[in-house]
Amino acid sequence: MAKFAKRTSVEQVEEGSDLAPKFDADGLLPVVTTSAESGDVLMLGYMNSEALERTIETGEAHYWSRSRQCLWHKGATSGLVQKIVDIRIDDDQDAIWLKVDVAGSGASCHVGYNSCFYRSIPTGKAPSPDLKLKYREDEKTFDPLEVYGDAPNPTQL
Repeated sequence: MAKFAKRTSVEQVEEGSDLAPKFDADGLLPVVTTSAESGDVLMLGYMNSEALERTIETGEAHYWSRSRQCLWHKGATSGLVQKIVDIRIDDDQDAIWLKVDVAGSGASCHVGYNSCFYRSIPTGKAPSPDLKLKYREDEKTFDPLEVYGDAPNPTQL
């Protein structure tokens, strides 16, 4: 049985009340996750249909890990569970915005920072190999080795 409404018209998708998400060719939707408390962007992730279903059902963020090719309940290993405060879908229903409260230290980055967006890129000059990122968070919120042990890094180089 279909979990979401069938997309039937632009009006239904853009102005209606049916949840009719449009997953990309890989079956994914991009998800921007922000702190409900501060408004800071915590991370960008992806959901497949199952992840969206589980997020709606449980009230906790679930994502699809592109690097591990599996469903991922955010915080299942670290304890930094993202509790949903609000889920929004954009006008053409192909992107999700989660507002969350994060358990524990409030961090969402597997590297140990509060946000996955802990560095900024300087502007005003042409990019070059000498370009250096600027850290926007002064210190890590938690030690990833204590939380994850020597588990493999979920990102791919």
